[in-house]
Amino acid sequence: MRIGHYELPHSVFAAPMAGVTDRPYRSLVKQLGAAYAVSEMVTSRSDLRDSLKTSRRLDHTGESGPIAVQIAGTDADMMAEAATYNLQRGAQIIDINMGCPAKKVCNKWAGSALMQDEPLAISIIEAVVKAALPFGAPVTLKMRTGWRCDQRNAVSLAKQAESAGVQMITVHGRSRDQGYKGQAEYDTIAQVKSAVSVPVVANGDINSPQKAQQVLQLTGADAVMIGRAAQGRPWLFREIHHYLAHGTLLAPPLVAEVKRLLMHHLEDHYSLYGSFTGVRTARKHIAWYVHGLPGATEFRKHLNAIEDCQKQSLAVAQYLDVIGQQADRLTYAASVNEMETTQ
Repeated sequence: MRIGHYELPHSVFAAPMAGVTDRPYRSLVKQLGAAYAVSEMVTSRSDLRDSLKTSRRLDHTGESGPIAVQIAGTDADMMAEAATYNLQRGAQIIDINMGCPAKKVCNKWAGSALMQDEPLAISIIEAVVKAALPFGAPVTLKMRTGWRCDQRNAVSLAKQAESAGVQMITVHGRSRDQGYKGQAEYDTIAQVKSAVSVPVVANGDINSPQKAQQVLQLTGADAVMIGRAAQGRPWLFREIHHYLAHGTLLAPPLVAEVKRLLMHHLEDHYSLYGSFTGVRTARKHIAWYVHGLPGATEFRKHLNAIEDCQKQSLAVAQYLDVIGQQADRLTYAASVNEMETTQ
């Protein structure tokens, strides 16, 4: 699997998710089997680059390569400038966002809204490819099947994007108007794969090793990209990779390993965000990790009242120690299943 001149070890990728795929998350999933991880969406507006939020999204300290940054905007010149700005600051691959369905993004005609205007979309791609050329940086595209269910234009846009110089295309199997509702469809991804020669990545509703294999078979895609299913389950990447490579399922992680991973994740998270913001933004990650475990609802209520990083980390460690004692030699997944069948 290659993106331009970058060779990747395998074909299981982590999807960009705003508010989730920050540097600590990307570093963690790369350690746990993701061959490639894309940053949170970064605005192309130069007046926002000095904001604390954007500066954190541009932080790649200690991150293993290739470093991929996703940019979003509606103006070709601004997007080209944003590409240059990020490449000068450590980005090695630029990903163009034409897949985000959020209203606050689409109302400004960015994200998947660009799929309504193919000439504008292609002008942006051409400008970004031109800007990335002096750096030798590949440009990739993430999009949806179309703006609406009855107006799927992913194939048309993919063919034009390839001609404009895009070197990989990721397709989420929903249109913009679907958001994340219903089920992803893979026929359109298969059509895109048949229409272009650059690598195509399938995205949407891939939540298990078996589903990843099924989607690859249905679409003929070169890789799969995992998003929401890995929230609180960062080891999902290694499970999928192992299954695709060997045809067998890995044993789920032990509670002790989950504790170690989460403690490391929190430490890295606090170092990026600081105490005040870190303790608050960590809550969603912790909630995803403990979802379905015994006493998780009560624990989350307790957690939300904690406003100190050290106390938060200690509370998590103590909670998982109790879970480990209750589960004895059961794996993390087994203790989740056990709880679900008794409620």
